[in-house]
Amino acid sequence: MESPETVPDQGTSPDPHGTPRPRPRRGRRTTALIAGAAVLGVLAGAVTGYAVQYQREPTPLPPLAQTESRTPDLVPADGRTTARTLSANRWDRTDGDLRELLVKKPKGARTEKKADWLDLPGFAAGFKRPGDVFEDLVRTDYRRAATVGWSEGGAIYVTVTIVQFREERSREASAFAAGQRRYMADDDWAGNTGSPIPGSGNGRTWVFDEPDRQPGYNPYYEARAVAYRGDVFMHIQYDNNAGPVPKKAFEALAKRQLELL
Repeated sequence: MESPETVPDQGTSPDPHGTPRPRPRRGRRTTALIAGAAVLGVLAGAVTGYAVQYQREPTPLPPLAQTESRTPDLVPADGRTTARTLSANRWDRTDGDLRELLVKKPKGARTEKKADWLDLPGFAAGFKRPGDVFEDLVRTDYRRAATVGWSEGGAIYVTVTIVQFREERSREASAFAAGQRRYMADDDWAGNTGSPIPGSGNGRTWVFDEPDRQPGYNPYYEARAVAYRGDVFMHIQYDNNAGPVPKKAFEALAKRQLELL
């Protein structure tokens, strides 16, 4: 009878090098069967859920808050048909007559310049270097402009100008407004950073810190407003040769003009 030390281990079989081989694992087959059953169970549940849902009646959607369409009804053309009525859904306020978008003068004010068109040379003439402004506007797709002016009591003079750009290549109205805002804080101009126009994200008003004094003339006080909306640039020039500019009233004027755009 062999001793326990010489009896081979029943769980391994020796190889030529004397290294025992591991016993085959019998749990893999069981694991595979369980995994396959789980997959079949998921598929069966999905098929059953789909079949149940297929047999049910569709759930109606809740009614729309707006039951009527804003699109106007089609009408045949007649003698009142214009380019604007044909493209009513694509028409913008500034595509019409710009003169109609100019703010109205206050009651009792005297008309110095009725609402009218302003050509490019006329607009550029209002700047200290009109030649440079003219060339710049030609390059930046200047389209058209309109202006209006009035006076009050022979002391207050106001000029409102709106300029529209074609903007075929870039946003020219915003760029022009930024150029006008850039120098207003200098001492030679307003001397301050101005105030935002209420309700505007880009418009500002400036009441000049010091009046303009010229020999032989009464000092006059000055204010300006600059803003843009879409492709239209807005500028208001306010001069008072009788006293300081009423800031609140001037800001209200700028706000009214911007709202019209």
